[in-house]
Amino acid sequence: MAGRRTPRPRLPSRLELREQVAELVAQQAAMSEVLRAIASSPHDLQPVFETILDSATRLCRVESAALRLSEEGGARRVAQRLAPDAAARWTGPPTLAPRGTFLGDLATRKTALHIPDIAQHESYLRGDPTVVAGVDLAGLRTQLSVPLLKDDHVIGYIGLARRRRQPFTDREIALVTDFARQATIALDITRRERELRKVQSELARANRVAILGQLAASIAHELRQPLTSLAANGDAGLNWLAMQPPNLGQAKRSFEAIVADSRRANSIVNGLMGLTKKKAPRKECLDINHAIMEVAALIQSEALKNGVSIDTRLAPRLPPLRGDRVQLQQVILNLTVNAIQAMSSLSGSKRELEISTERTENGVRVACRDTGPGLTPESLDRLFEPFYTTRPDGVGLGLSICRSIVQAHGGRLWATAAEPNGALFQFTIPADQGPGADQEP
Repeated sequence: MAGRRTPRPRLPSRLELREQVAELVAQQAAMSEVLRAIASSPHDLQPVFETILDSATRLCRVESAALRLSEEGGARRVAQRLAPDAAARWTGPPTLAPRGTFLGDLATRKTALHIPDIAQHESYLRGDPTVVAGVDLAGLRTQLSVPLLKDDHVIGYIGLARRRRQPFTDREIALVTDFARQATIALDITRRERELRKVQSELARANRVAILGQLAASIAHELRQPLTSLAANGDAGLNWLAMQPPNLGQAKRSFEAIVADSRRANSIVNGLMGLTKKKAPRKECLDINHAIMEVAALIQSEALKNGVSIDTRLAPRLPPLRGDRVQLQQVILNLTVNAIQAMSSLSGSKRELEISTERTENGVRVACRDTGPGLTPESLDRLFEPFYTTRPDGVGLGLSICRSIVQAHGGRLWATAAEPNGALFQFTIPADQGPGADQEP
């Protein structure tokens, strides 16, 4: 009828507005916790799973929850929460819920499933063992399952349950659904980063093995010296003991030399094994000077073969660093081998490699300086680009990998021309900020 007024939509009350704001704040806080878990556990997804589940549990104030990820055989549980008294009677559903079961089939559902009363649901009535146990042993009554969707594909789901018949409100369902959407994005980013780190780790290991392959002859020579000395000192010790009377003093010195040579050989072997072993990156407190000396021992024969003298100027009482020892040694090995190779073609010039360390305001700076032909302005600009190389037989990945390693440790790697000739490579690593880390050794 003409002139009739359209009813004005009801405006939310102040209380409703406050509740909506509180829910949004809770959701953002929950997502912030997930992002913090990702940042603090870049190599371990389990803390991320646990945080996602804890956050979802708090958002809807439930007593039971589970996070499951889809796989070919069904839905695998990666995190679970049960009330203490319920956990005493029931260990929870199986880790892998196979296809054809209620929990397993949820891994294929693309929309949220809300069950106000589980005891009246068909899965309970037809006797699904897991659902029956959840109701009869754990006392679960109301359930909400929200999928984790990526590109319209279910990668898992969050299951929430209450031990009382209290249906989830539309607002709670929307809240958890939105949180699940954000959690899926965070999980996907974490998965991609883990895959990228795995590829980088494999590439770095291949680079280490390639460098050690170039040093094979020199390392064999480095090992031959203590092994030859072992045999000589062993024969000498036996001769001193065979004398009448036995010369125990000389025999003791021979056996002491055997111990020193065996330790030297063992150090070389351990250094090689550490640089070639396939293992996940592990950050630990380390002494950078000691790590440098181990690398210097490996390259000593290669340097002598190419007429290069090595001078180590290591500052005392440096702060301890937190990092992956093998990765940082790879950076030092790469820089020093590059320097030796750069000087190998020089004629009539001094071939000197200087490795130095010094304390900085925030940590330690390591420098490798050579007296080779130096760097052109063009090469300085492109030096750290992947696949850029100035050597005919080079691949061009070594320095790019080195920069990635240093950056992953919170540091910086750069190169400059040295005066009057040569190149200077430097990198910084921040000091360990753990308890007692600032104390001088």
